[in-house]
Amino acid sequence: MAIYQKVFKRVEEKYMLTDKIYDILMKRIESELVENEYPHSKILNIYYDTDSYELAIKSIQKPTYKEKIRIRSYDIPNENSKVFLELKRKCLGVVTKRRIAVKLKTFQKYIAKGKLDNIENLQIYNEIDYAFKKYQLVPKIMVAYDRDSYYLRESEDIRITFDKNLRSRLNDLDLTYGDEGELFFEEDIRIMEIKSCSAIPIWFVKILNELKIYPVSFSKYGEIYKKINSKK
Repeated sequence: MAIYQKVFKRVEEKYMLTDKIYDILMKRIESELVENEYPHSKILNIYYDTDSYELAIKSIQKPTYKEKIRIRSYDIPNENSKVFLELKRKCLGVVTKRRIAVKLKTFQKYIAKGKLDNIENLQIYNEIDYAFKKYQLVPKIMVAYDRDSYYLRESEDIRITFDKNLRSRLNDLDLTYGDEGELFFEEDIRIMEIKSCSAIPIWFVKILNELKIYPVSFSKYGEIYKKINSKK
């Protein structure tokens, strides 16, 4: 079986934008943006955690090292769709993402049997499999959002995404059940992420400062866990 793999290592910064600030920002930078190959997508994630949400709790405690494990699809999949099994680590502000792509039915087989055969990217599979077994992971939360994705014209190493309609659910934790869930924000908020393997251009930094757009600490999974836990 051919399995697609990518390894990402980069710095990621998040920013919260109201619709008004988003519109102003886009007028300033849209001529410098290039749409990615899939510029507009619906992203669905099932986050795996311990029964006691150990990984979510660590995430919001802002340790020097943390990791998350999730299965991700772009749009609602069927059993033959390609999905991404991801191990995302953050250490001292640098994000490393290890992932393999398999058909959803192959992942379901892994969950049922605890192993996969004929894996080409054995190293990454072993890392992910070790995390599943170390933490005894189970599905905990579905997180979805609608994403617009670009990179800077002058550097494909600098990727900019805008996520809106952040939503989640605790039941029906299967990607084939769709993306419906409870909205996280009461108002229209976009989460902008700047993901870079190189320095952000000075002109862009100046625009962000002029518009008073500053980085925030925000883990989608961690913050949704906090909100859910606050209601108990």
